[in-house]
Amino acid sequence: MPASHASAEAIAARLSALGLTTRMEEHDRDTSIEAEVPESLPAESWLEALEVVATADRFGLLATSLNSRTLWAVVRKAAPKPGDADSPSHQQ
Repeated sequence: MPASHASAEAIAARLSALGLTTRMEEHDRDTSIEAEVPESLPAESWLEALEVVATADRFGLLATSLNSRTLWAVVRKAAPKPGDADSPSHQQ
């Protein structure tokens, strides 16, 4: 199993251990993990969830006006090459 896949599975497992429902999706260049975050999630669990996704290559939170919150993380399958759209110099 590639290290990137193991890392993505570890992130999903740790988020699941916090009681979050997770989804993993394989893509050509990366693996994405999403977790729905309930309004009732305690502050301590929020902190742990943020620490978990911070181990990914990219992460964020998608919040909608309907009180839906999705925490997401992306783990690359290979290091970006200079000039790739995902390289740090191209992120805004």
